[in-house]
Amino acid sequence: MNADFSVQRAKMIEGQLRTRDVSNVPLLEAVREIPREAFVPGRRRSLAYIDEDLEVSAATDGQPARYLMEPAQFGRLVQLAGVKPSDLVLDIGCATGYSTAVISRISSFVVALECDPALAEIAASTLAELDCVNVTVVTGPLEKGHPSEAPYDVIFIGGAVETVPDAILDQLGEGGRLVAVVGYGNAARARLFLKEDGILSSREEFNAAVKPLPGFEREKGFVF
Repeated sequence: MNADFSVQRAKMIEGQLRTRDVSNVPLLEAVREIPREAFVPGRRRSLAYIDEDLEVSAATDGQPARYLMEPAQFGRLVQLAGVKPSDLVLDIGCATGYSTAVISRISSFVVALECDPALAEIAASTLAELDCVNVTVVTGPLEKGHPSEAPYDVIFIGGAVETVPDAILDQLGEGGRLVAVVGYGNAARARLFLKEDGILSSREEFNAAVKPLPGFEREKGFVF
């Protein structure tokens, strides 16, 4: 059966995003414009609009599986970041590039960071096909960010993390915002970090159970 993805997209917006208080008009228009199914492997494409995290890369060689974040939680996090048309954004853990595509429509430029070269290649190709010209895809350890393009107005971390490293927080510019889901499972909370007058503050905003990103585990201390 050929799914009518545009209808599914409209239903996702009305039934998943709006019902979870995602109301930012430019963001909703970006979500309406970007075909989420284009960022999902063929065998799973029919599931592109389900209301849960969707696997786009299986676990291999000790590397964890990777996911597109659940639409509602993704929308809430991007809305929390308050992305503006003038913003330079770092998208950490872009996977196949969906988050980058959406954010590119509401920002000035997006640096998409991915640790898996195969996923980065897919992201770059799909973004080019969709004429997302204000993006660049780079590879490297997610937990180190991408300091060569810093400072950023917004940093979006696309999955749950145990901690947000100082190395990434240091890449926020004055007035910058970082959004992340800190913690795992039902204990996870969306957190907004702000840099104002050179001082970093943060606050918890809402519960958000999403799949984890690799590389953000706390270092375990010695046990005697």
